[in-house]
Amino acid sequence: MEIRTDVADMLRAGHSDREIARRLHVDNKAVAASRKGLGLARHKTGIKAASSPQDLFRQRTRPVDGGHLEWTGYRTNDGTPFFRWLKRGYTAGRVAFVMQHGRTPVGRVQPGCGYSGCVAPAHVEDQPMRDQLKKQMAGIFGGAA
Repeated sequence: MEIRTDVADMLRAGHSDREIARRLHVDNKAVAASRKGLGLARHKTGIKAASSPQDLFRQRTRPVDGGHLEWTGYRTNDGTPFFRWLKRGYTAGRVAFVMQHGRTPVGRVQPGCGYSGCVAPAHVEDQPMRDQLKKQMAGIFGGAA
């Protein structure tokens, strides 16, 4: 059996038989036979699992105007953006914080940008960051820290 080069390339790139048949206008059975002839396993269907909590975070956010990120995934009863990866729970804010600052946050993570619910890594702050900002504001404008 002769295997078309374009079919073989797409098979090796991980495309499904159905997608290859649709794109290249060939029969599904011919693609399946080519897959078998190349000794490739059947294409796995469904959503590919995220390789890390950060990947899952990226999959469940969408950009909005102003550089903000909106959470599109599950929220807890109190509205906290939350997800599970490998049976472990994560809040989106904490993952965003670690992505930006490379350290575990101290205390509660909140958006510092004023956009309600923003989980953009550059916009989230932990308690020490908020305390520092409060001190700086008190130093500039006067008042108790």
